[in-house]
Amino acid sequence: MNSIQQDVTDYLAARGWDKLAPADLAKSVMIEGAELLELFQWDNYTVSQIEKDKALKTKIEQEMADVMIYCTELAIRLGVDIETVMREKLEHNARKYPAEKMMQHKGEKTAESFYLQRKMEYRRKGK
Repeated sequence: MNSIQQDVTDYLAARGWDKLAPADLAKSVMIEGAELLELFQWDNYTVSQIEKDKALKTKIEQEMADVMIYCTELAIRLGVDIETVMREKLEHNARKYPAEKMMQHKGEKTAESFYLQRKMEYRRKGK
């Protein structure tokens, strides 16, 4: 178990919050994700706008942390090593969306169609 997973485990155990059902944790991830999305509901902030607005950036950071904590808690409950599954997913996506192909079409309308084509191809294969 990595360091952050251990910290979350200790935090939850100290409060008796370490027995939630996986479905409840998944729901909480989505609820907190909606709270993150709500910060962008009426504005399409650029990175520079967020960087300049410290209060907004803090709110975003807090909501991101809530999402990540619930994801981490779900991983703990299911015995999932976060680093391992993230690395595996990155490797899978690298094969699915090769960087050289994606960069070849960058900024073109064909980039979107290439992405969607690859995505649908993998869905048909059940991957």
